[in-house]
Amino acid sequence: MTDQEIINGAEQFSGRIKALKQELGKVIVGQEEVVDALINGLFSHGHILMIGVPGLAKTLLVKSLAQCLDLDFNRVQFTPDLMPSDIIGSEIIDESRQFKFIPGPIFTNLLLADEINRTPPKTQSALLEAMQERQVTAAGQNRPLADPFFVLATQNPIEQEGTYPLPEAQLDRFMYQIWVDYPSFEQELMVLKQTTGAVNYTPKPVLTAADIRLFQRVVRDVPVTDAVFDYVVKLVHKTRPSSELADAETKRYVAYGAGPRAGQNLILGAKCHALMRGKFSVDIEDVRAVAHWVLGHRVVLNFKAEAEGKTVKELVNFWV
Repeated sequence: MTDQEIINGAEQFSGRIKALKQELGKVIVGQEEVVDALINGLFSHGHILMIGVPGLAKTLLVKSLAQCLDLDFNRVQFTPDLMPSDIIGSEIIDESRQFKFIPGPIFTNLLLADEINRTPPKTQSALLEAMQERQVTAAGQNRPLADPFFVLATQNPIEQEGTYPLPEAQLDRFMYQIWVDYPSFEQELMVLKQTTGAVNYTPKPVLTAADIRLFQRVVRDVPVTDAVFDYVVKLVHKTRPSSELADAETKRYVAYGAGPRAGQNLILGAKCHALMRGKFSVDIEDVRAVAHWVLGHRVVLNFKAEAEGKTVKELVNFWV
């Protein structure tokens, strides 16, 4: 795309995002940071993991977003007895005695993997190929998924019995990890007034799949200076205890740092963050704005950090 096309696309993008937020705001009260992260991740072509206690409207938010984007939406409730075929699909023998593939719920635009850590690793791994390659292998055939395709997963931080922690390889497939917090007093009061009446609002489509594909290309074409690339590489290296750039805090508290995919996601997220604010190029502040979402689930702390109460959030604040 030419520079002028990028500018035109950026101007159109920020206006459409504003309309999208307004439509979502008719259903979702508060949670501005979560909404920003979801929109940013989707237009950066990434998958998102949301963590929060029950009842914070995570499912409603994802469903409403699908309605605003006019996308096909499927929800899978992850349980201990869920099998990979329940997600991908399976072959059956039809009336003519021929094998016929029945697609699973993964063949959609927006897949909500609800309580993803409730199912064993065997079933969790069924998402790995889909999230990275945007295709699945079933019955010996590669089957492409819809475009666009996103996985938005949720997990509960307080009910740990009967859960299976996501392996690092799968966590790394998620572009962002977002914490969904409790609403404020005023926001919760508004929630009660909006949700206990006779009428519930249904969001109207604001963007189409074609619009999403267009804006994803615009995000990719946003220019980035060498100074920002240099900052991102240094930031990622600071998270690794074995790196020459690691400080004493990192070497003391970090077991494993972020991999190269973190740097890729920092750049893409910063590009989208800049566009969402009407800017045509990326600066270091855009990287800092998405750093917690990108690094929070990619840095593994050691036992010393747990014993002393250190958190990844504190370390990311120190690194940026």
